[in-house]
This record gives sequence, structure tokens and C-alpha cells, in this order.
Amino acid sequence: MTFDRRTFLRTATAGGAVFAFGAQGAGQAAAAPGGFPDYRHVRTLLTAGQLSYNPTGEIIFPCVRGVYDKLSAPLGRYYLYYAPHDAPGGICLAHGDSLEGPFTEYPGNPIVSNTWSPHYKVSHVSSPHVLWNADVRELWLYFHGENTTTRLARSKDGVHFTYDKTVLSTSMMPAGTTETSYARVFRHDLPARGARYVMLFMWNTTADHRDIGWGWSPDGRTWEFSDRPLIDHAAVGAVNVGGPHLLTRGGSAYVVYNTDKGSGGDILITEVGSDFSRRDHLGVFYASGGAAPENGRAASPSFGTDGGVPYMVYEAGERLSGAIALARATTS
Repeated sequence: MTFDRRTFLRTATAGGAVFAFGAQGAGQAAAAPGGFPDYRHVRTLLTAGQLSYNPTGEIIFPCVRGVYDKLSAPLGRYYLYYAPHDAPGGICLAHGDSLEGPFTEYPGNPIVSNTWSPHYKVSHVSSPHVLWNADVRELWLYFHGENTTTRLARSKDGVHFTYDKTVLSTSMMPAGTTETSYARVFRHDLPARGARYVMLFMWNTTADHRDIGWGWSPDGRTWEFSDRPLIDHAAVGAVNVGGPHLLTRGGSAYVVYNTDKGSGGDILITEVGSDFSRRDHLGVFYASGGAAPENGRAASPSFGTDGGVPYMVYEAGERLSGAIALARATTS
């Protein structure tokens, strides 16, 4: 299918919640056949300047999780994980009782730092993605540091983590790989591969154009990886792609991801099929608005529901100088 910016509308599920989504940006009118809602920008949730832990003046890669039905005594109904990227980085937590905020910064941030003896000492850690592992009733944190390495830590309360292992590094990928980072992991069955989990991540090589790689695992700890990109930057007319998230609907799977064209970019969508054999590039999932806080860039989406309403939490604004923002699904 020809890649373009036309609206593509589906309903999807992620983490057990139903999502309906389209490609309208902030302030644009919905044009969703069948009554499916578009996501529209609602507000900014966090800026670096309002945070006590703010070593670099930037925050990226939000991951939101409803914990009210998973943890015995959570700090709030929702946990929002995020991080600075530049050194020293640091995995951080905010909590709130509504996805529309407000979110309160956890006073002990960072909950994971760039030094964790005896496991590692690196320049920075960043890009938190937290998975609820129902098999062991734990929150599993995937994060990078350095950009060559994706790591796993595990927690019973979502605040205090135990280091587990390295799950992905450049050494596990083909020669010429320079970065394997910004990973998100999802519960998704691939019976033909004996897998119950899928990982999506940003893959860079000596060609210096970032693609989306993928892998599969029976347990979320031990992984195999494809030696070919799942989403090739050139296939969607981009310089780089990243920030992938998996959505599923009607027996098929879709990857949403951001594209960077210079300093800006939109969030796109590709159907990969339930077995990840398709590469149907469907166009724009969410078009960034030109006004603040997006300023032409939306990236790194994460999804949740509150009161039955679907939301998207995402990076808004120029890379490393933006904010964490919220968009809400709407039918009007």
C-alpha cells in the first residue's frame, strides 16, 4: 500500500484495554468513519522544569500503567514512568489517580540510576518501559544504558526494583549494529515461534538511519531477534523511526511509531499481522500539531484507559526539549 498521510482508523487493544484511534492532530476535526474516535491533545502532564529531579532539563519516553488492580497499596491509581536521556539519565516515577492528572513526582527519583553495583556503571540510563507480568505478578522494567544495551529489572511494588539481566545488546544483532535501545515489550503469542512476548526496539547501524527491530521470547527474559528490520525507515519515507508500541485488533497486530524528519515528525502505523509477517504501511496515526507543546513533533506513545476512555501519553515537542503530554480519544 502506498504510504501517505491519510487518516487510518481502527479499534485496537493493548494490555487488555480497547483503543480506537485515528490520525488527527491537536485541534483538528475528527473524521472517523463508523464513529471511531481520534486522539486529540488535551494537556501537558509533565515538564522537566517542574521536577525536583531534573539533571539535564529534558524528559522522554513515557510509559503509563494502571496499578490500582495489580498492587496492594499503590501510591496512586496510575504510575507514569519517564526519564531524562542525557547523562546521567535516571528512571523516574510519577503517580496520579487520573490519567488526566495531576501526577506527583516520586520523591526518591531516580528509582534506577546509571550506577547499579555490581551490575553496571554507565553514562546514562533511560527509556523505561514497564510490563505487568501476570505470570509472576511483577512489574518488569526494560530500559537502556548505554544505547548499546537493553536491560531488565523486576519489582513487586513498581518502585523498588531488583536487577535481572541484559536482554538485548548490539552483540546479539548483525555486524554493523551500533544501537539497540528504546525497547518496549508486550504480551503477544507467536505459537509458531514458541513465544509469548514480543519486543520492539530502535535499531541503528553504521548507516546511521534508525529502524525498528523486533524479537520474541517464551518468558520475557530469553530472546531471539530478527536480523531484518520490522519497520524500515526508507519504506515509510523517513530519516529515522523509533518509539514503537504494539496494538492489536480483530486478530491482527499493528505497530505505531514516531518518524523524525529533521526536527519534527508524526506518529505512523503499520499492520504487521498476528504473526508479524505483514508490512502494510497505513499512514499517519497521529499528526502532530504546529502549536505548543507539540511544535510539529509527537513521539514515543504509550496507552491506557481511565473510566473507559482511551488515552495516549506521549512526547510532545522538539526532541530533548519537549514535555510529556496527554491526548484523549474523541468522537466529535
